[in-house]
Amino acid sequence: MSILQRVVHDVKAGWAALRYGTAQAATRALEEAELLGLRAEARRLDERINDLLGDIGERAVELYERGEAADRIFVDHDILRRVEQVSALKAERARVISEMDDTRPNS
Repeated sequence: MSILQRVVHDVKAGWAALRYGTAQAATRALEEAELLGLRAEARRLDERINDLLGDIGERAVELYERGEAADRIFVDHDILRRVEQVSALKAERARVISEMDDTRPNS
């Protein structure tokens, strides 16, 4: 193999390695962008859950201060509706966390 053939071969091998590295970097960047979006969504869900839990607590205290019995507080329509919303948001958050785990690179 002449020196020119070796140089041509090395250049071709270098270009192939560069293309492969570029593809890997692009894939990694897309994964990271998706993870950032999922993290932001999880934070929004956490904030909404915390707001609803605060609303539930405020409503329960309000009912208690009005003299409602504990068993009536636990069956209050507003409280039950918000508890259902919290459950739905927690399920959605679990789905987002699962997607984050699936998106994370295996390295």
